[in-house]
Amino acid sequence: MGDISKDINSIFSNERVKALINIKYTANWLDTIGNELLKPFKISVQQYNILRILRGAEEAITVSTIKKRMIQKSPNATRLMDKLCAKKLIERTRCENDRRIVYVKISDKGLKLLSKINIEEFNNQMNNITVEEAETLNKILDKIR
Repeated sequence: MGDISKDINSIFSNERVKALINIKYTANWLDTIGNELLKPFKISVQQYNILRILRGAEEAITVSTIKKRMIQKSPNATRLMDKLCAKKLIERTRCENDRRIVYVKISDKGLKLLSKINIEEFNNQMNNITVEEAETLNKILDKIR
């Protein structure tokens, strides 16, 4: 079992500081695993998140809606979508009534790519905790936010 104090060879002033560093360290660790899983598909965790949002929407949604739903809020979400569009994984259209509004939807190619990604491999990282522990963790994390 991991121990943040040993993992980063550090002593913490109190348990709250230790918990904060542990959350950040664990989030980074999970991002690294996610990036490795997605590397063969040539997309980032944030791009995967956008594709997942669009698949769930089932229809075109606005760029601002995508930004609101993203797990990792990204100031460069438009650039991420530019890359997905260049790979033909998403399609964008401008609103006819208001040219400032852009609608985005996942393409068939994007859906096929998502079907190839075995996200269970990533989700298995949580198998070391029980359902009850996951519920407690969720309550604690919600309380922090």
